[in-house]
Amino acid sequence: MRFKKPKLKDILFLVIVAVLIIPQTRKPVQIFINKGLALISPSVLSDEKQKDLTTYNWELKDNQGDLFNFNQTKGHIVLVNFWATWCPPCIAEMPSLQELYNDYSDKIDFIFVTDEKFSVVDAFLEKNDYTFKVYRPVSNEGALFKVNSIPRTFLIDKTGKIIIDKTGAANWNSSTIRETIDKLMQQ
Repeated sequence: MRFKKPKLKDILFLVIVAVLIIPQTRKPVQIFINKGLALISPSVLSDEKQKDLTTYNWELKDNQGDLFNFNQTKGHIVLVNFWATWCPPCIAEMPSLQELYNDYSDKIDFIFVTDEKFSVVDAFLEKNDYTFKVYRPVSNEGALFKVNSIPRTFLIDKTGKIIIDKTGAANWNSSTIRETIDKLMQQ
């Protein structure tokens, strides 16, 4: 029995499959791929697709155990991001969210929401020098956002209208997002 000499494309295919199967290499590869996807800026929903929040009654808790009621954001521009430390698309978009937060945290409300333990989240934030506050839901009212996959981010105007609803990694520090927020602040 004679074996054929393997072709370069066959070897390359096996290497790619191995990299994606091995847990230690899979996550960095997924993050790298999602960073490419996160170069795309999310777009504003058309007027017909924009929905109003029906309630602001949603309780959250921060890592200090302090409660935060989403009612406090009523009348403000709000960016709500659902994410997790284990999620490659979430990790890929975090640098752009931090940059936006750096420039707009005193102008709009940022609500970062996770279901993970604060010990895991705090270690992730510290390792990556992220300075935003993260919350865990206390009540189920957050279901008003209907989040089935993460990352999922909403930009809400002062009247409670969802202007952007984006699932997946995105560039939140783009000129498009900044211009959108600037216009919302002038209204």
